[in-house]
Amino acid sequence: MNINQDFNNLTFDLPKNQSNVIKVIGIGGGGSNAINHMFSKGIKGVDYVVCNTDAQALENSLVPNKVQLGVNLTEGMGAGADPNVGEKAAIENLTELRKMLEKNTKMVFITAGMGGGTGTGAAPIISKLAMEMDILTVGIVTMPFIFEGKVRQNQANKGLEKLKKNC
Repeated sequence: MNINQDFNNLTFDLPKNQSNVIKVIGIGGGGSNAINHMFSKGIKGVDYVVCNTDAQALENSLVPNKVQLGVNLTEGMGAGADPNVGEKAAIENLTELRKMLEKNTKMVFITAGMGGGTGTGAAPIISKLAMEMDILTVGIVTMPFIFEGKVRQNQANKGLEKLKKNC
């Protein structure tokens, strides 16, 4: 018995023409890169969403579900590694984020890179919204390497503490 062969033949009997109950949301550059990779591998059975303040990164993503955060605040230019900007950008788009989560969502995986602006600032806001909507929420994040510096490390730790409250 070859386990890899068995997994290749695995299929799920999922309802057609209906949103999946699991959403995997990539927030910021790091989170969006992870989602782009999963999407490119053809992993099925979940809805992928990328959320970013960087309009060019969103445009380059093949993921069909996109939310540009902080259009008025950042004008599509990113959060400049400032978590406060990332947080305000997510707050600016709470209505759109709520609409996205209302579509048959029972579970959310949030992925983000901690230490930058959008992922660090917006991930706790989006996870809080999901929890308020009684959606099971799981956070999967990366932390900066030591060589990225103390400022980035401190920002990452603060962002992680905020995220833990809602995951």
